[in-house]
Amino acid sequence: MQSVLIHPLVVRVTHWINVLAVLIMITSGWSIYNASPLFPFEIPSQITLGGWLAGALQWHFAGMWLFALNGLVYLAYGIASGHLRRKLLPITPRAVLHDIREALRGHLAHDDLSVYNAAQRAAYVALIIALVVMVASGLAIWKPVQLYWLASLMGDYEGARLLHFFAMAAVFFIVLVHVTMVVLVPRTFPTMFTGRFRRTS
Repeated sequence: MQSVLIHPLVVRVTHWINVLAVLIMITSGWSIYNASPLFPFEIPSQITLGGWLAGALQWHFAGMWLFALNGLVYLAYGIASGHLRRKLLPITPRAVLHDIREALRGHLAHDDLSVYNAAQRAAYVALIIALVVMVASGLAIWKPVQLYWLASLMGDYEGARLLHFFAMAAVFFIVLVHVTMVVLVPRTFPTMFTGRFRRTS
């Protein structure tokens, strides 16, 4: 057996910091949403963070700054080292659709954990885009006057709120699918701590 490094230390550390930051942002964001709902439903208070609007806002901003700084470290490393290019490219619609069909049929192979399949690549790229949109729309909501040019690109304040909500929903859905896949392929989980897996070939 050969031990192969698939997740460098920087990737592992930023991954777990990101988990914490996104969890804080989403659960506190649900509390903020409940203070002025966009739609005719509210999030159960038992799964929100902050307790009240001011407390939720404090948690939300703490999570946002942690996420932003951590994300800059991850993106800087990923671009400079070529990690993002190697792991996430190339992506073609045909390959993505093929791998999604194979996954739904339970036939998608996970023999080599060092290589992401097309569906994984598309999901991770979509997650990065959704997170960037979530931060950009959040800034437009936070400072709609100072960042009027950014808010205007999103349909002003209410448009930014809608975009922020749907970006959050996309992040939540992608993370849910990601966690489900980890449950279905549990040997991927230890690699996010050790960074390595044992290749039989």
